[in-house]
Amino acid sequence: MAWMAWTWPTAIFFLVIASLLVIFTILAIRFPETPRTGVLGIETTRGDRLFITLLGSAFLNLAWLGWTDLAQWWGLVIALVYAAAVFRWV
Repeated sequence: MAWMAWTWPTAIFFLVIASLLVIFTILAIRFPETPRTGVLGIETTRGDRLFITLLGSAFLNLAWLGWTDLAQWWGLVIALVYAAAVFRWV
């Protein structure tokens, strides 16, 4: 990791993203699903909801960094609540 000056939190972040992609690929193969329509009015699959969650979580965490001086862990908590809402209602 030293050749890129990565930190352990950065490595964990990318490992979590890679793990999510592998898990969702396995779920898609093992348990195929039909798209569903949620509150956005568009058809989404698990993969679509994962993408919406990752994108929204990135913006939420960046906003948290820019607008508050509080610990970033609270931004993560908000992103997890957002993720649960996306997978439940979108």
